[in-house]
Amino acid sequence: MALRIKTFANQKPCTFFKALGHPMIAERLEIFKKSPLPAIYDPEGHLDDFLSMTGLSAPSPIYVQAIEASGPNAALISHISHDKPNKLLILSFDPEKHLTQIKYLLPPSCEIMSLKDLRLPDEMLQDSTNYLSDLNFSTNFAFFREENGWHTRVKSANCWAKYGSKDSKLWAILFDENGKKIADWEEKIAPTVHSIVIDSREVKKRFNLPDFTGQLFIHITGTKGHSIVKYALDTFHDSGMISATHDANAWPPEYFSGLPAPRTGEKVILWLQNSHSFTVPAKGVSLNLMGQAENVYLDRDIPPFGTYALDVATLFPKARWPQQIELHANHYFVRPRYEVINKKGYRCMAHMNVERNDLKPDFKVKELKDLLGKAYILPAPLFPTEDYTTSVLPTPMSRELQFMPVKALVYDKNGNFKGTYAFGNLPRHHEKALVLNDLVQLGKDYGHVELVYDFEAGDEVDGWLHAIFRYEHKDLPAQAETSFGSHIFNTAFTYKNEPQSYKGPAPGLTTGLFLRVDDDIESFCHLIYPTSTSWHETSDTKLILYTKDGAPIAEASLKIPRSGSRVWVYQDTFSATDREKARGGYVIINDATCRLFGYHGLRQKDGSFSLDHMFGF
Repeated sequence: MALRIKTFANQKPCTFFKALGHPMIAERLEIFKKSPLPAIYDPEGHLDDFLSMTGLSAPSPIYVQAIEASGPNAALISHISHDKPNKLLILSFDPEKHLTQIKYLLPPSCEIMSLKDLRLPDEMLQDSTNYLSDLNFSTNFAFFREENGWHTRVKSANCWAKYGSKDSKLWAILFDENGKKIADWEEKIAPTVHSIVIDSREVKKRFNLPDFTGQLFIHITGTKGHSIVKYALDTFHDSGMISATHDANAWPPEYFSGLPAPRTGEKVILWLQNSHSFTVPAKGVSLNLMGQAENVYLDRDIPPFGTYALDVATLFPKARWPQQIELHANHYFVRPRYEVINKKGYRCMAHMNVERNDLKPDFKVKELKDLLGKAYILPAPLFPTEDYTTSVLPTPMSRELQFMPVKALVYDKNGNFKGTYAFGNLPRHHEKALVLNDLVQLGKDYGHVELVYDFEAGDEVDGWLHAIFRYEHKDLPAQAETSFGSHIFNTAFTYKNEPQSYKGPAPGLTTGLFLRVDDDIESFCHLIYPTSTSWHETSDTKLILYTKDGAPIAEASLKIPRSGSRVWVYQDTFSATDREKARGGYVIINDATCRLFGYHGLRQKDGSFSLDHMFGF
């Protein structure tokens, strides 16, 4: 059964599970759990989360504040004066206000408990008056490996300085495969928008560690503006293999989707990393082939904060690409990664995506097609067809969705339409991937593809269109893949919070993208200018190079045609002198005229490459 915890609701962050499951209070929580539960007063509605995360049984009755929350097992708090308990647990990290309200109802001898002893130190709190403020829990997890020639690097920036944050600090805890804490540290963050880099090689050397594969817990304190910890994650091997992924979702949902089955001769490893301070029990999570009802359960425990590498073939020996798999994660994991190991041994890493269970088909989108134009667009690069094979696999990302009417539109770099492919009204269990090379040939040049809804094929759409995009070099073992979802792009009007904005309400009609660059490896960026309706003929894009301390060094410009794209290389765009001054820095991509969508990658001299979509600040 799924953990009964609230992790995300109505586009608002939920923080109780973060507060109770924070790694820094894990030992105190274990001590807390050993005492029998007294009567409980639950004025904030956290009982289900509390019981799920502690494994404790609820006493009877539970006292509540809201009449609508009362029932057979929940009495109104006014009834406590009749029951006269000897001990009462106020289920709150800020119990004083609740105790003030009910103290006159309690017998003088009643002992009061709360969750106050499980709070983080005040120095870690941005808002000490509201412990569950999301700004007190700007956290995330990252896959972190330093083993057998493999390395990882987390790269982000102090974006909170833009909102006035001045006293930020990074707190980090490294867990090994078994969930054992093997390193922890804290460091001040300068009050500027600057690079934040955590390299597995440096961590291993700093703490004199053996090889490890595990996860890194990151907590940024003193944040302002928002509580989202975004980062790019590079994985690379001494042999030259490189891969890229990222994260921005720090909450564990019930479902994930978008896990590809292996091709013959391939292996797909799903990295399951427990995001909690308690065990994922055997058969606590399950997987199934997309569109099929039969669940296959993982028959093993995963320890607190532990890591387990699941070879997908052990559970689905007959599954083959383009079949795909969904994960009933039951709120145990934050964004599982997976690695595809191809026939030549090259490994590329990507992540599964949140499969929503709160979406239903929106038939109004079809009614508005004349107004919305292309409406929801999912853009992705098309690599030069002479050297690479680009494949597209649409992936259902809603539990309610049974069909997907989808078509692909292909454009060259200058926005010229080159071809279309109608997938049809794909059923949930479909096994249809499109090789774009079979549709268009661009030689040594490049372009992009846009997945859109095809209302000639069907009308069951939900605005949550996703796909996996796979890129394979024809002559080399190198490959990469990435996945994302659709948005409405560049319309002055709005529909259901689209076009989304990086900050503030819709419409989002500007660009602010973060590009991590490598000082010693060719860093490239593929920027796409999609439009749902007619917009400016060209973009007015600025590429601003910053030092690692957040000082601007140089600027370059791009003009991207509408429905076109541009690939630019960091080393070719900025001079060697400027790059040396900015060593360890980053690039911010700004455009005040339109919203662009971007992908970033690295390319070795031997042709090994990585690719992933970018994120905005």
